[in-house]
Amino acid sequence: MSRHERPRPPRARASRLLIASTAARLMAEDGSITPGLAKQKAARQLGLPESAMLPNNAEVEAELRLYQAIYQSDAQPAELFRLRAKACKIMEVLADFRPYLTGPVLDGTAGAASVIDLMLFADSAKEVEIFLLNRNMTFEQAEIRALRHEKAEAALRLFTPEAEASLVIFPPHRERSHDRHHDGRPRERARLETVLRLMQRPCDGI
Repeated sequence: MSRHERPRPPRARASRLLIASTAARLMAEDGSITPGLAKQKAARQLGLPESAMLPNNAEVEAELRLYQAIYQSDAQPAELFRLRAKACKIMEVLADFRPYLTGPVLDGTAGAASVIDLMLFADSAKEVEIFLLNRNMTFEQAEIRALRHEKAEAALRLFTPEAEASLVIFPPHRERSHDRHHDGRPRERARLETVLRLMQRPCDGI
């Protein structure tokens, strides 16, 4: 703690931890919910005021990993492997667009209902849409703001029988840039060969 930062009161710290653990449970039960929405829902469920200090995403992720280790140790690794395998298949199909895997399927916190998060790099979003249409792949446009990617050109939701994928499309020059989460942490991303290597070892994240 810096000398300019006030220590948090014990009650505030306890509320922050309670929100983090409740948000983690919500995310474990519904893999499609974002950390931000999970924190807001958790605060409401706990009857805490809007002024309550919310935990950051790293704290929620730590609680999520703990929850999965305690309550989902049998099923979650298998679901994670399944989603990573599906991600690899989609990345192979979309190889022309330099796909990168990111999000829970990469960091190891994905569950059965999680969406596969992919970053693509293309001259235009229309190019990706035409590619998908030509292969009779089912998709719809998605809202970029909801996905927290301000530098993206467009976003699509791809539907397959086994899983859904979020395709966030950037211009080619953005591939050299490193995206960050809203809390400042670097947004991890991985090419197909890295994901394949991950699948050769226990599903314990990156």
